[in-house]
Amino acid sequence: MTRRPTHRRSTRRRAPAAPWHAAAPWHAAAPWLAAAATASLVLTGCSSRPGIEIGTAPDSAELRAGVGEAGLRAHLEALQEAADANGGNRASGTGGYEASAAYVEDRLRGAGYDPVRQGFSHEGRRDRDIETFNIVADTAGDASRTVVLGAHLDSVARGPGINDNGSGVAAVLEVAVRLAASGTVPPNRIRFAFWGGEEDGLYGSEHYVDGLSDEQAEQHLAYLNLDMVGSPNGVVLVYDGDGSDYGGRLPNGSGEIERVFLDHFSAAGVLAGPTEFDGGSDYQAFLDRDIPSGGLFTGDEGSKSDPEAAAFGGTPGDKYDSCYHRSCDTLGNVDPEVLETMADALMHATLALGEAGTDD
Repeated sequence: MTRRPTHRRSTRRRAPAAPWHAAAPWHAAAPWLAAAATASLVLTGCSSRPGIEIGTAPDSAELRAGVGEAGLRAHLEALQEAADANGGNRASGTGGYEASAAYVEDRLRGAGYDPVRQGFSHEGRRDRDIETFNIVADTAGDASRTVVLGAHLDSVARGPGINDNGSGVAAVLEVAVRLAASGTVPPNRIRFAFWGGEEDGLYGSEHYVDGLSDEQAEQHLAYLNLDMVGSPNGVVLVYDGDGSDYGGRLPNGSGEIERVFLDHFSAAGVLAGPTEFDGGSDYQAFLDRDIPSGGLFTGDEGSKSDPEAAAFGGTPGDKYDSCYHRSCDTLGNVDPEVLETMADALMHATLALGEAGTDD
C-alpha cells in the first residue's frame, strides 16, 4: 500500500476517525444488516452507471473450506524466498519482483489459466524510469460482465512486503487456484490481476484502467481490492461503498459490493467495520473511471483504538502493522487467522459477483 503523494493523487492511507469507532455499531451485530440480507437487493448509487443486481447469495461453504492457512502460507513463503534471494525486497523492476511474478504465473498456469503480462514503465526511485508489468488471468465467463480481483505484487525497496502486499496476493491467488480446482466457472468472467508499480504511485492499476476503451470499462461489473489483509494487530474492514460512513461520490454498484462482504461477515459471526476510499490503493483508478469498487483491509501504520481492541482483540495503542514499509515485514508479520478470514470473504464475494447482473 502506497502512502507517499504521487504525480496525480494523494495516497497516504488514513485510519478511520476515532469517533466512529467509539459510537458506530459494528455491522455484524447491527439489526439493520440482518434485515437487509434478502434474496435480492439493489442499492442506489451516486453515478449514472447501472447498479449491480445480486440474487440469492450462493452457497460458498465448500469452496471456502478449500481456502486454508496452508495454501495461503505457501504463497507467502514463496514471496519471502523471492525477496531473500534478491536483496531483501520485491520492488518493481527488481529481481525480487520478477521472481514473485514467476511464482504467481507458475501457480496460475498449473491451475489451468493463461496469465498475460501487461508491460509498462513508470517513474521510480532515484529519478529513473522503471520497466515493469502487471499480470492478468481470466476465467471463461461472460467478458461483458467482468469482475476484477486485484492485489499489488510489488513491495517497497526497504523490505519484503509480506503483509504489504503479499497477503493480498496470497488471497487473490488462492481464490484463483481453488476456484479452478473445483471446476466452478461463474457466469461472469473473473479476472485475477496482480499490479506492478503500486508502491511508486499506483502505476500498474492506472495503466490497466487507462488502457480500457469506454466500452471495455462499461463491461467491468466490479473491482475488488485486496491490500494488507493480514495485519498482526489488525481489524476487519470493508470499504464504504455506499458512502454511509464517509460520504463521497462513488460509482453506482459500490454499495452492493460492500453489502456482499458485510452480509458474509454477519452470517459468519465476524465483526466488521467500514474503511474509507481515501486514494491510498489500487481501487482509485477504477473509481475515477466510474467502475464499482470495494475490497478489504486490516490496517497499516495507524494505531488500534480501545473500542477496536475490545471488538477485535489485539493491543490498543499499538499500530495495526508496526512493520509497515519496513524490513521486518516478513512471514512473522502476518496473522494467518486474519488472512484466512479475509480470503474466505473474498471467495464468497467472487462467487456472488460472479453470478450478478445489472439493474438496467
